[in-house]
Amino acid sequence: QVQLVESGGGLVQPGGSLRLSCAASGSIRSIDAMGWYRQAPGSERELVARIISAGSTNYADSVKGRFAISRDSAKNTVYLQMNSLKPEDTAVYYCNANVRSTGSFRYIELWGQGTLVTVFS
Repeated sequence: QVQLVESGGGLVQPGGSLRLSCAASGSIRSIDAMGWYRQAPGSERELVARIISAGSTNYADSVKGRFAISRDSAKNTVYLQMNSLKPEDTAVYYCNANVRSTGSFRYIELWGQGTLVTVFS
């Protein structure tokens, strides 16, 4: 069984930085896209950043120039470097990945448990 485990959330002041990590573990044959979503209280979950296996990325307009997504395919891990954080970045951040398990012929979408990022002044 494959699972995603996030780490790196916490409290930070405006202008500060945090780095989130998400590691996929289990019987993994391959991983296609990996990404980060976030959900603030009272809001819908939204895409923050996404990276596909070929390396191309896309970002929400609100984080362009401040956040950077990267992945280490050898470690089945995706990172989100968040700089110049703002109070409106406060949310639970969820890792997302399309994973094909060993012995499977199709990709399934998985979610992590979420990690809270709080930007306070």
